[in-house]
Amino acid sequence: MILDGKKTAENLMKKVAEEVASINEVITLTLILVGNDPASLVYVTNKQKACTDAGINVDSHFLEENATQKEVLKIIEEANNNDKVHGILVQLPLPSHLDEEVIINSIHPLKDIDGLTLTNQGKLFTGLDGLHPATPKGIMTLLQKYFIEISGKNVVVVGRSKLVGKPIAMLMLQKNATVTIAHSRTQNLKEVTKKADILVVAVGKPDFITADMVKKDAVVVDVGINKVEGKLVGDVKYAEVKEVASYITPVPKGVGPMTIASLLENIVQSYRMLKKQQ
Repeated sequence: MILDGKKTAENLMKKVAEEVASINEVITLTLILVGNDPASLVYVTNKQKACTDAGINVDSHFLEENATQKEVLKIIEEANNNDKVHGILVQLPLPSHLDEEVIINSIHPLKDIDGLTLTNQGKLFTGLDGLHPATPKGIMTLLQKYFIEISGKNVVVVGRSKLVGKPIAMLMLQKNATVTIAHSRTQNLKEVTKKADILVVAVGKPDFITADMVKKDAVVVDVGINKVEGKLVGDVKYAEVKEVASYITPVPKGVGPMTIASLLENIVQSYRMLKKQQ
């Protein structure tokens, strides 16, 4: 069965739009893009459109590839100090001359809608309420929507990024799953993935997971977005794996739309938390 991220995300975005409409104030996101990476441009355009559709104001800053760290930090500082800005998003990856850690951690934790500051990562690690990265949050919402049981299940996450792999492992642990994180150095990967009741794949390699690596009736979540001969494909060989899996996310229309919807949820959550502090 297909885990329809597109349909689920549309319902979520509708709810967010209704909530935004009920707030008697303009909610604003400061968005920063450095350089002109084609994939990043597509993501930023999608985020801008989704925000606009939901009634969220976007203050966009498109900087040249050679923008200095000082320039980026200045925009963040101004947004941190502006009560009318409720969320800050720096599109990753950044050009190599910029220090990603310094830039991300200069964002006020309550405005960090990507959930990547050390403060929000620490809250996630310790099970406290905070802003969680949008992709893992979206995956959890999608599984919940389809009533997929997580407690007591074997979950294998392939990929260990701080944007997807590590946070999804933490969220699964919070739901009482037994979690294994596999990665490029994992030996006998096939043996590891075949034990998964729920398999989450985020490695950025097209068609990396094949049917013989998947346990019968497993739930397969494909986070990958790869362009192959002008077509979007995931990290999972969809056509053959869907014959083995009980549930699977397609690419596109799977995890991608859920990420955007969860990002909008995070902006509203950020707004609510900031209001509590005032």
